[in-house]
Amino acid sequence: MHSNDLPVAQIARLLGVAEEDLRALIAARGGSDGDPTLVALTVAEAARRIGISRTKMYEYVSSGQIPSVKIGSLRRIPAGALAAFVARQGGYASGFTTAA
Repeated sequence: MHSNDLPVAQIARLLGVAEEDLRALIAARGGSDGDPTLVALTVAEAARRIGISRTKMYEYVSSGQIPSVKIGSLRRIPAGALAAFVARQGGYASGFTTAA
């Protein structure tokens, strides 16, 4: 586990799913996290990173709960916005960070 990664148990609790189910999903995906150096993610990449559907991610973006930016005609979500969103969901301190 990278030093900035959220523990799987914590993510599962925040998402309201069983930890075993989340671990099975991660294993089935082959551990592909994408490029951790990206500072802005597509909606699909952002959704995959926190383990929700693209549709749910679009809901969060549309409601303003997760900020996004337009780069030309492309919609991107700052990686830091995901960490802040997850931290708000769990009531964690503002210094919370995750892999970018």
